Amino acid sequence: MATPSHTITLDPTKYDQEQINLMEERLILLDNDDNAIGEGSKKDCHLIPPPSSTSSSEERGRSPLHRAFSVFLFHPETGKLLLQKRADEKITFPKMWTNTCCSHPLTSFGEMEEPGQIGVRRAASRKLEHELGIPITYDLEDFAYLTRIHYYAKSDEIWAEHEIDYILFLTLSPEFTLNPNEVSATKWVSKAELVDFFKDPSSTFTPWFKLIAESFLYKWWDALLESRKDEGSLLDAKDLKVVVEKEKETMGEIIRM
Repeated sequence: MATPSHTITLDPTKYDQEQINLMEERLILLDNDDNAIGEGSKKDCHLIPPPSSTSSSEERGRSPLHRAFSVFLFHPETGKLLLQKRADEKITFPKMWTNTCCSHPLTSFGEMEEPGQIGVRRAASRKLEHELGIPITYDLEDFAYLTRIHYYAKSDEIWAEHEIDYILFLTLSPEFTLNPNEVSATKWVSKAELVDFFKDPSSTFTPWFKLIAESFLYKWWDALLESRKDEGSLLDAKDLKVVVEKEKETMGEIIRM
């Protein structure tokens, strides 16, 4: 079982206690092909290793690779995307705008089960409820799994994300109540509004959200809108499955970014 070579003690005078508690969740450690090879705490999975004795002071390794997901929730009538702003209390990437929900499957709750991405789907529904208060009134099959990306991004000199991130689209018109320890604001945006929002110098965005947007979000958003069967019908993210499966023939199963 893979284990981190270092750790730190989180100071409750510096970090929020509820977020410190969440750092003890057990995440799924991976090899580069998304095979589970062990588990680690959320804290240890996000720490940037210090320089080794044989490296220069500037050279540092990457935090352990682990499984994650990113949900993009679209309104089935308007086609707008729901964004969230991460709470000030978040330890990594605080105060940044991002897609609807981003988090990790755990080694519990059946979230390690892999056929049909069922574990990831369970984790996504759990976190939509935890962060945004969205009740699970939909089927897990309503999540449209599109692809996986492998990326690395630093939050600061201590913390980073190193993930194989499952991209899930969902069409839903939800009632939601924000968990203020997780989310400080939300907004619905059209594609054109998101393009303009990225240009706003007063706002910051998580690196994975920008990577996904720049790589394929817009074209799949267009495909979702074009899948509407007639002017009065509702959008259904599952209609993207055929489009994405064709693209995977050239993109591969895991996109390295």
